[in-house]
Amino acid sequence: MSDQRLRVSLPGLDLKNPIIPASGCFGFGQEYAKYYDLDLLGSIMIKATTLDPRFGNPTPRVAETPAGMLNAIGLQNPGVEVVLAEKLPWLEKHFPDLPIIANVAGFSNQEYSTVAGKISQAPNVKAIELNISCPNVDHGNAGLLIGQVPELAYEATKAAVDASAVPVYVKLTPSVADITQVAKAVEDAGAAGFTMINTLVGMRFDLKTRKPIIANGTGGMSGPAVFPVALKLIRQVAQASKLPIIGMGGVDSAEAALEMFIAGASAIGVGTANFTDPYACPTIIEDLPKVMDKYGIESLESLRKEVRENLL
Repeated sequence: MSDQRLRVSLPGLDLKNPIIPASGCFGFGQEYAKYYDLDLLGSIMIKATTLDPRFGNPTPRVAETPAGMLNAIGLQNPGVEVVLAEKLPWLEKHFPDLPIIANVAGFSNQEYSTVAGKISQAPNVKAIELNISCPNVDHGNAGLLIGQVPELAYEATKAAVDASAVPVYVKLTPSVADITQVAKAVEDAGAAGFTMINTLVGMRFDLKTRKPIIANGTGGMSGPAVFPVALKLIRQVAQASKLPIIGMGGVDSAEAALEMFIAGASAIGVGTANFTDPYACPTIIEDLPKVMDKYGIESLESLRKEVRENLL
C-alpha cells in the first residue's frame, strides 16, 4: 500500500512516489529486478537509447573520486529497435503498471526526431527524457554540446517534441554560463519539463603512468560531491520557469530528496547511489514519510505548493 502523501503529478506522469532511478544507473530495469520489486518505484528512467547500437567508449571508463565517481560510458546501448523489441516488452510484461521515462540521445535533430517518435509509441513509455549533452554532427560548433548552445537546444527539443507522442523532459547540463538561457530555449520549443542536473565534467590521473585514468580523458562526475551544485542550479531554473523539474545530482537519502524539493524539484532522480547500495531507492521511499513527519511536511504536493509560492 503506497503512502498517498508521496504522490506527485507531472505532465504524463502520475507517480505514487517521486523516486526515480536515473538513466544510466539502472540499465533497463532487469539488472535491479532481482533485488526488489520495481513496482515500489515511482517510475524508472531507462538507459539512453540511440538510433543505432553503440558500443561506447574504450575502457577504463569509470573512476572513483573522493565523493562520487567519473564515468565516460559513451552512450553504450543496443539501439532503439532492440529496446522496442526486447527491453520495453520485458518491463511491460513483468511490471505493467510501472511508468517508464525513456532517455533519448542523438547526434542530429533527425536522430532525435526518429528515436523519440519510435520509442514514444511503446505502451509503457509515459515520457521522454531528452539527452542534449551530445555533440551535434549537424553543426560545426567547436566541440560544444547541443545543450550548451540555446539555439541548438531549441532545435533538438523541437525535433523531439514534434515527433513524440508523450511529454518531453529535457536534461540540462550544468556546464554552461547561464543555465536559465538554455531552460528558456527548450521551454519555448515545447518541453514539458526539465531533468537536472546532468553530470559535471572531471578528470583523474594515474600517478604511475602520468596519464588520465579514464581512457577518454574526461568523464561525467556524479555522486554526493555534486549535490550542492544541483540544488543551486535547480533553484535558478525554478525561479526562471514554471515547468516541473525532475531533480537529480547526489541524492542518496530521504533528507537529500526533500532538500531538492525545497530547491524547486517536483520529483527526484537517484543515480550514483544505486551503485553504492542497490536498495538505495526503496530505502529512500521507505524513509520519506518518517522524515516528512519529523519536519512537519504534510504531503509532497503541499511542499511543492509552498515552495512555488515562496519562489514568486
